[in-house]
Amino acid sequence: MSERVVPQCCPYCGDEELTPEEEPSGAWKCHACLRVFTVRLVGLALGGDED
Repeated sequence: MSERVVPQCCPYCGDEELTPEEEPSGAWKCHACLRVFTVRLVGLALGGDED
């Protein structure tokens, strides 16, 4: 899949002003805290509580 879903806010400071970054692939830059981050799907949770 070549298209990325735009994160709604920075996971570190909560700001909403994000822009895509060239490197690393799929990264986003937050203009408030200047962090560059990626978001990755690990998997889907199956129903049930297994604590």
